[in-house]
Amino acid sequence: MKAWALSRQAPIERDPLRLKDIPKPKPGKGQVLLRVLCCGVCHTDLHIVEGDIPLKRRPTIPGHQIVGLDEASGRRVGVPWLHTTCGKCADCKAGRENLCTRAKFTGYHVPGGFAEYAAVDKKAAYPLPGNYSDVEAAPLLCAGVIGYRALRLSGSGKRLGLYGFGASAHLTLQMARHVGCRVYVFSRTPDHRSLARKLGAAWTGRAEDKPPRPLDGGIIFAPAGGLVPLALSHLKAGGTLALAGITMTPLPAMPYSLIYGERRLLSVANSTRQDVLDFLRLAGGRKLRIQTEVFPMSEAPSVLRRLKQGEVHGAAVLTPGWTT
Repeated sequence: MKAWALSRQAPIERDPLRLKDIPKPKPGKGQVLLRVLCCGVCHTDLHIVEGDIPLKRRPTIPGHQIVGLDEASGRRVGVPWLHTTCGKCADCKAGRENLCTRAKFTGYHVPGGFAEYAAVDKKAAYPLPGNYSDVEAAPLLCAGVIGYRALRLSGSGKRLGLYGFGASAHLTLQMARHVGCRVYVFSRTPDHRSLARKLGAAWTGRAEDKPPRPLDGGIIFAPAGGLVPLALSHLKAGGTLALAGITMTPLPAMPYSLIYGERRLLSVANSTRQDVLDFLRLAGGRKLRIQTEVFPMSEAPSVLRRLKQGEVHGAAVLTPGWTT
């Protein structure tokens, strides 16, 4: 089969991904074989390729928003970032499996979806709501799930700020509006601010701009540590700022006054199986508007370059198509 393989990490401009012909995987005990129908592209894929987080497997096949067809049963399923956990540690037993130190992740420890086929753990293959096409379903599996967890952790206030407006934020905006939030979107890109307004944002601006009223909560999706003091300055006392990325540039020094007043700063680390189940149930109950850009699988490296430059509007999704 054809697959994009990563053996050395380097800036995406130096083409570290290599298109390979490798054997079709054989599912082991407790696994299913999926024919990849499509795979979403995430900033975490870019962080893995470029070395922002160390490789755990060489070579690895990126991609952790897989929509696939189970070759044995014919079912359409989705595979998210969290793949397996130990199930025995204190965090797993307490329902915090997202913090399991022996967790394995799709497209990182386990070969992912930038390929024709993927062998995955049965527990990592979730039934998908039928009201979404394959391409629409792919972003639900990470962009949607992480946005859902970040929204829950950012509190239950009525005014929410979103910083960075890509695949995850455009879904989170809709979920937040569904639960009655007014959403304020901060983005440096005019096209992204325009999309946010079309999806119902109450206000848009740049991160340096002051929103009309103090915010109850905020979520930073962009991996830019410099946004943290700006976002904290927009919070009312008692507000929560959630950091939704797996990595972030260093946080600058900032005055204590920004965190004083029982403001909280927390990271969003992965997601749990329950998050996936709850979010897919929510998404199945109402149709989210999913903005996608679709590309053939042969263009995976160029799509990651576009993602790095902020040139993807909504979610990028790779579909079968291997002619280069």
